[in-house]
Parts: sequence; C-alpha cells; structure tokens
Amino acid sequence: MPDRTDRTNAGDVNKQGNLPPETLSFVGRGVELARLRAALAPDTEPARPVTVVGVGGVGKTRLALRAAAGVRDAYPDGVWLTELSPLRTSGLVDLAVMESLRLADRSTRPVIDVITEWAHGRRLLLILDSCEHVLADCARFTAALRSRLPGLRVLLTSRERLALPGEEVLHLEPLPVDGRPGADEDAGAAVALFAERAAAAGRPLRDDDPAARGTAVAVCRRLDGIPLALELAAARLTDLTLDQLHTRLGERLPTLPPLAEASMPSGTPAPSSPLDLLVSAPGERPPRHQTLRTAIGWSHELCAPLERLLWARLSVFSGGFCLEAVRQVCAGGPLPPERIAGLLDRLVAQSIVLPDPVISARYRMLDTVREYGADWLHALGEERAVRRRHRDHYARLAREGCAEWNTGRQVAWCERVLTEHANLRTAVDCALAEPDGEPATAVEMAGHVGFLWRHCGYLREAQHCLDQALAAESPPGPGRTLALWSRGAVAVLQGDQEAAANWAVRCADAAREQGSAVAQVAAVYLRGGHLALTGRQAEAIAVLDAAPRLPVQDDGFGAAQLQARLALSLAHVLRGEFERGREVADEVRTASRKQGEYWCGAFADYLIAQADLARGDIRAAVNGARTSVAGHALLHNTVGAAMSLDLLAAAVVTAGDAHRAARLLGIGTRLWELTGRAQMDSPDLIATRRTCELRVRELLGDDAYTTGYRTGLAMTYDEGITYAAISQ
Repeated sequence: MPDRTDRTNAGDVNKQGNLPPETLSFVGRGVELARLRAALAPDTEPARPVTVVGVGGVGKTRLALRAAAGVRDAYPDGVWLTELSPLRTSGLVDLAVMESLRLADRSTRPVIDVITEWAHGRRLLLILDSCEHVLADCARFTAALRSRLPGLRVLLTSRERLALPGEEVLHLEPLPVDGRPGADEDAGAAVALFAERAAAAGRPLRDDDPAARGTAVAVCRRLDGIPLALELAAARLTDLTLDQLHTRLGERLPTLPPLAEASMPSGTPAPSSPLDLLVSAPGERPPRHQTLRTAIGWSHELCAPLERLLWARLSVFSGGFCLEAVRQVCAGGPLPPERIAGLLDRLVAQSIVLPDPVISARYRMLDTVREYGADWLHALGEERAVRRRHRDHYARLAREGCAEWNTGRQVAWCERVLTEHANLRTAVDCALAEPDGEPATAVEMAGHVGFLWRHCGYLREAQHCLDQALAAESPPGPGRTLALWSRGAVAVLQGDQEAAANWAVRCADAAREQGSAVAQVAAVYLRGGHLALTGRQAEAIAVLDAAPRLPVQDDGFGAAQLQARLALSLAHVLRGEFERGREVADEVRTASRKQGEYWCGAFADYLIAQADLARGDIRAAVNGARTSVAGHALLHNTVGAAMSLDLLAAAVVTAGDAHRAARLLGIGTRLWELTGRAQMDSPDLIATRRTCELRVRELLGDDAYTTGYRTGLAMTYDEGITYAAISQ
C-alpha cells in the first residue's frame, strides 16, 4: 500500500486529512447540511455511523464533503475521504481506507488491525464515498472498526443504507423546484442551481424575463430537481437555446440511440445498469431513478455518434485518465486516433467528462455517467475488447516504468505510478481474471506492477497481485523471475523474513533456469537482505560479497543490483565494520548518481552518515542524514525517512542539541507508527534507536524529553520533514 503519509494529496488544501477543494459553488441544502453537521459533531453521543442515501446524481458526495469541511476543525487528527468508486472487486475496502489514511504499513497484519492501532486515541472523521457496489464490505468494515473504536465517527454515502446497528440515515431528496411564500430558504434551489450553471454556459437568465424564468422552472420540474441532471442540461445551453432545451426534454427518447458504425442490431433492448440499483420491489424502478437515466440518456442522444462511442469506451478507466491513454485505449474501428482530442473536448464541453480539478491535462467521469457508458459498452459487445486494450496499455506503461526505473526518470515514474494507481489495479485485475489461458501475461504484468508498487509504497497490493499471479503455473522467463523477485522484495520490507527466505530460494532457482547473471545477482539481494535484517551479519556478508560485480542496468534488475550492494553495506554497518560499510555505500552512491536514480542513493546516504557518526565526523553525519531524509521524502519512502530520522536524532544529540534530538525522535516515531513495524523489527536497529532515546532523556531529564518528544510526535509528515531539513 502506498506511502501516502509521504505524499500530500494534490487536492489537499488542509493538513487535517485529504478533503479535496470545492471547485463549484454549493447551492441549497441548508436543512440537510445543518442536520448532517449536527450528526457529525464530535461530542454527539453515541457516535453512530451516518449514511447519506439517495438516488445517483442527487448530490450525496457534495453534501458529505461540504458538511465534513464545516466540522473539520473539530477533528484535530483529520477528516479522511476514501473514494470507493474505482474499486472493481470486493475485499479491497479495508485497503482503500488504509491508503487514503496514508498509512505505510509494511507488515502482513490484518489491515483492520493496522487501522485500529493507528486510530486508537485519535479524533478523526472517516468518509466512505460510493458504497453501493461494495455494500457488504463497507458494512463489515464499518462494524468491525466501530466495535474496536466506539467513539470513531464514520460518514458514508450510498444509494442504499448499510443496515448497520445504530445507523443514522439521511435520505437526500432532489432539490425543490418551486419557491413558495413562507417556504424554507432552499425552496427553488433547483432553479437557482440551473440558473447558475446556465450563466456559466453563457446563457444567463434575466430577472426581467418572466417567460424565460417560467421555462427554466419547467425544465427543472421535468428533471425532478436532480442536480446532476440539471447540470447536464445546463451544459447543453452552449448549443441550444432555453426554449430548444425545454422542447427537446419534452420529446420521447428512442429506446436505444444509434451509434453510427457501432450501432446495435435492431430490436436490442436498452441495457440494465448499476443506476438501477435502488428498487423498492423486484421489477420496479423508482421514478426519479428513471428521470436520471432519462436525463443522461438525453445527453447521450444529443452527442454525435462518435462522441457516444468514446463515452462508452472511456468507462473502462478507473480514477481518471489522460489524453494519451485515451488514444491508446479508445481508438479503433470508426474512432480514429486523430479524432480523439476533439471528441474528448466535446465531451468536456457537455459536462460528460470533467477536467481533473488538480492535475492539468487529466480527466474524470462521475460514477453515474461512467456507469451509463459501461452499460452501452457491454450492449455493444465491446466490453472485453476495450478492457483488454486498457490492460495492455497499462501493462506497457508498467513495463516502461520498470525499464527506466534505475535512471533519471525514477521520480517521474514514481509520481506516475501514484497517479495511475487505480488504473493499474484495474488492469492487473483484468489480467488475473482472464479465462483464456494467459498465465504468462498475468505473471509478467504482476511482476512489473508489483515491482513499481513495492518501490512506491503499495506493498500490500503488490503482495496480493503477485500471490495471485504466482499461484498459477506459468512458463519460466524474465517476467516470472521478476515477479518472484518482486514478491521476495515485498516480504523483506514487510519484515516477513520467513516468507522472504522462501521467495529468495524460488527466485534464485528461476534466475539460474533463465540463465541470467544479473537476475542471479538480484536474487542474492533477497537472501542477503533477509540474513542482515535477522541479525545474521556474517552469513549475509558472505552471501552478498560473493555476488559478481556486473555493469549496472537501467531497469528493475539494475535497481536490484544496487540493492544487493546496499544490503552488503548494511550488514557491515550493523556488524560494527563501519569503514567497510562506508566504502560499499559510497560505491552505491556513485553508481546511483551515475544512473540518476534516488531510491538506492538515499539509502546509501543513510549508511554513509551512519559510518561518519561512528568515526566521529558529526557534521558530515548530520548533513548526510538530512540529505537522506530529503531523498526518501522525494520518493515517498516512509521507512527510509524514518530510518534516517533515527540517525539524524543520534547525530544531533552527539552534536550537543538534545532538545532538537527529542523532537526528531518524536517525528520518527510518528513515521514508524505508520509503517507497522518499528525499525523493521531488526534487533540491531531497535537497539540503536533505544540507545539514542536513553541518551537524550538522560541529558534533558524526563519532563523536558517528554515535552520535546511530544512536540515532534504531533507534527504532520510534511511539518516533520521540513523541520528535519532545517540546518542548525
């Protein structure tokens, strides 16, 4: 799972949590907003789960985020949003929550245990958005979490209630259309929203034009005041007048709008949809759900044939997409690559596709709009083909990322992996689910994606996909060897040393069978790293020193070559052989700089600083530790940053600043809490940290030490990294 502690969400405008910024004005909902804020007040007893329930497009997410922003200051440990719509399979809700909390746990403990341990004693609000397609998982997770943390506040949005004990349900109705004397302040909110969006489309409603106002009211009534339907309709005013809009809405829609060359055979029924999830009885569809389908279907009808086809094909993306990915995945048949950019712009202009509010040149779709497109893709018989193109595109991306990982593009690849995480997950799921006998494809993709996830912090997902892929028989080759190495490397960082030893043997066998000398060196890292972290330094040195020194490659196995040398340096340092350890680490740092990479270089800086401290060069140790912290932070490596903070605290107290050392120890503890295993359960690293703590406490006294330590512990990740980077 990702080191999200290390990476401030691009949309995060407040250090307390990860709420995205509001990009559109909020209209109406005064009564619901007040009720929801009251239910979320931290002093409200009991702390019942609150679920906002309503039809798709009614504004559940907007209301939840608005209410949460209003109570954010009451939750000093943050308001944390988990968006569940990108999930395509069950069983991942726990992991998604852990990722949104930016917990970098590297152990193999149950995720619920990790979250519970971290959240214990904290005041925070969790938001689970779009629960309906993983309803059972959300109910199980919420119930389990609340049984352990009865005071925890949880807010959910769903198209149906979760049926949790004590669940407080807020049924969100569409916006009222008519404004009547004496009515509440939200009366007429549907017309107000429509008018505001119409003005944004260049068709403002004039106050002195009662006819236009009456037409707007009629449009809002036709759309039942559903916000998404109103916004889609208002976006059409760039092409239609208000009267034309009203007329078109009054027309009966065809059962299935034509899709030009991609049209369905005559007589094909309209597809069923997740939009139809809310039903009061078998075979019934709530009228307002039908209204939303009609509104989206009407927008669909007004699209040109190729726009409709692109809409359907875009539904395979998860979390977002860029133009180049759309070209690779969606082009084909009647949709040539050169038309993609213009068609995408048209869908943006019609509010079918939305620009990402934070990342430029990136786009997204609302769940209900994407689901409508997915229905059409299935009805067209293209679903499997387009999903395979999506899989193949992200397989190529992962392969390219591994090929360039050990180069100057490493940081850029790390950011891209984080941005495309949802799509990579979906693509891996597709590869693993393929029933047509392609185990080699699945293993190769899992190997590449697992490698990248391991280095970018998604350890648990790497473990999950690699275990699934490697459980099936597949032919030997570079893809399988990389998958075995990635799985073993995950186990090393998780501190699961028994598993690491097993995967080391399997990887070594595969590397010999493949006949790759470089792969065999990579396998040595797994064996030697396992030995070093379990305190068997002499054995580790013997194994690692025997590995041949080959030219360092630019790819993932090139990174593994450097990591084998890092493991050798670490074994020497932990054994007290500081000069030899420094010599090896300096070789790695030189190679790292030559390659232009940072991941191994930051660890080399740490080991060199450790040796400098041992030989009494305090200034060099302080500077080296600070450099290492910055390097690890650049690549979102929480474990590396925590190790370097421990070292920096030891160097700083040796330099005579015990107060600063106490704060650094607190910052380091906060990071170790997020990794799951303090000091990776290494007995040597634990003993070194403990020695530093005792020395700082002895110099300051218990009270001053506790004050400084708690000051550091209270800092956010970014505050702690900034504090560590300050030169003293």
